[in-house]
Amino acid sequence: MDYIDQLFGLTGQVTVITGGGGVLCGAISRALARAGARVAVLDLFPAAAQAVADDIVAAGGTAIALPADVLSRESLETARDAVLARFGRVDVLINGAGGNKKQATTSADLSFFDLPPDAVQWVFNLNLLGTLLPSQVFGQHMAEQGTGVILNISSMNAFRPLTRIPAYSAAKAAVSNFTQWLAVHLAQEYSPRIRVNALAPGFFLTEQNRFLLTDEATGALTPRGQTIIDHTPLGRFGEPADLIGATLWLLSPAAGFVTGIVVPVDGGFSAYSGV
Repeated sequence: MDYIDQLFGLTGQVTVITGGGGVLCGAISRALARAGARVAVLDLFPAAAQAVADDIVAAGGTAIALPADVLSRESLETARDAVLARFGRVDVLINGAGGNKKQATTSADLSFFDLPPDAVQWVFNLNLLGTLLPSQVFGQHMAEQGTGVILNISSMNAFRPLTRIPAYSAAKAAVSNFTQWLAVHLAQEYSPRIRVNALAPGFFLTEQNRFLLTDEATGALTPRGQTIIDHTPLGRFGEPADLIGATLWLLSPAAGFVTGIVVPVDGGFSAYSGV
C-alpha cells in the first residue's frame, strides 16, 4: 500500500449512504467503491438504488442496494440488519437524503404568510429527522464497535439563507448544528474514534433545482441562476465530481483528527461579498 492509499484509501470499509440513488450521492457511491469501499446504497426508490449498485458491480466494485425510508426507524433498522448480514459491520454513514418542497417555497403565488405548516414540517422532517434517525440506527452500531465516521450533507443555505426557501435553509442550519452536537456527544460518551462532520455543497444542478436555475425550454440561465453564477467566483455550478475529494478526505485516515466541522464546497460563494 503506497502513501496516498494509507492516507486516503477506504479499502474494505463498509459505507452506508442514504439517498444513494440520487445524482450527487450516486456519484459519491461510485467514487467510494473505486476507493475500495464496500457500499450499501440506500434509497426510498429501490430502482434508483439498484441502478447505482449495478454500476458499481459492473465496474468491479462491491455494492448492495436496499430500500430505506429515512423517516422510518423500522425501515432503517431493517436496512442496517441487511448490511450487517452481508458485510458484518458499518464503518461509514453518509446522510445524503434531503431536499426541499415547492409548497414550502415562497413565490409570486405563495407568500411567506401563507406557507402551509405541513409543507414546512415536511422539509424539516426530511432534512433533520432524516439525518438524526439514521445516525441513531447506524451510530449505535458504531458506538458498540468503538469506531466509525458519519458524514452529513448540509448546505450553503446553513451559512447564509437564500431567498424563497426559509424551511430548507433553517432545516440545513439545524443539520449543521446537529453535526457539531453529535460529534461531541459520540466522542465523549462512546469513543474518540467516532467522528462526525458535514459537507456544505454550494450550487449543484440536480433534478430538484434544475428548472429553478435554468430554463426548461432553452437551457439558458434563469435570473436566479445568473445571480448565483455572478456570486460564485469560480463562475460555474458544481458538478458531482467536485464533492468527491472532500468526501474522501473526511472519511479517510487523513482526517483522523477532524470532527465537528462543516466544509463548504461552493466555488467560493461563501467568500464573496458581492462587491
